[in-house]
Parts: sequence; structure tokens; C-alpha cells
Amino acid sequence: MYKRQALAGLGGAFLSLEGVGTFERLMTNGRGFLALAIMIFGKWTPLGAWGAALLFGFTYALQTQLQFAGVDLPPQFIGSMPYILTILVLAGFVGRSRAPAASGVPYEKGG
Repeated sequence: MYKRQALAGLGGAFLSLEGVGTFERLMTNGRGFLALAIMIFGKWTPLGAWGAALLFGFTYALQTQLQFAGVDLPPQFIGSMPYILTILVLAGFVGRSRAPAASGVPYEKGG
């Protein structure tokens, strides 16, 4: 149980210190939706999730580079690119996906 809390704490520290730069309300900005999409697209496997995270991370990096390059697109469109990719991937490529049977069930060690 403490491992999950430690990982959640590390994730929050990274987000506030590196990802956003400061603590503010609503700073996750839909990243939980993307995390769920990564797990579904990765077929609930660590290697698949890693590959999906690289794809979505590339989209975030592309979004930043397009803004710096001064591409003549509305900033709202550029900012929504990761979410548009998420919808396209989940609607077009995933098909039917089933979560693991024990997903969301707390582990209780038998004694």
C-alpha cells in the first residue's frame, strides 16, 4: 500500500516541480484521461503501456515545438492535439479491450 502512495507522491512532485513549474489548481489538465488511454492502448501490459506513453509523449513534445516554431494554426488546436490523438487511437485502433479481472480490486494477503 505504501508503494502506491510513494509512487503517487513522486508523480505529484514531478508534475508540480517539472511538468508545470508551480502548484496550481487543476494542474493535471486531463492527464488522468490520457493515462487511462495509455493503459487501454497498451493492452494492459507494461511494454505496451511504455510504447503508448512514448506515442502520447511525442504528441506533447510536438505540441510544444509547434508553438515555439510559430506554426500558423490556432493555439487551441495545437493545445488539443494530444486529446485528439487519444480519441482517434481509442476509437480507431484499439477495438474491444478488456481490463484485467483484478483491476481496481485491493490485494489482501491471506493469512
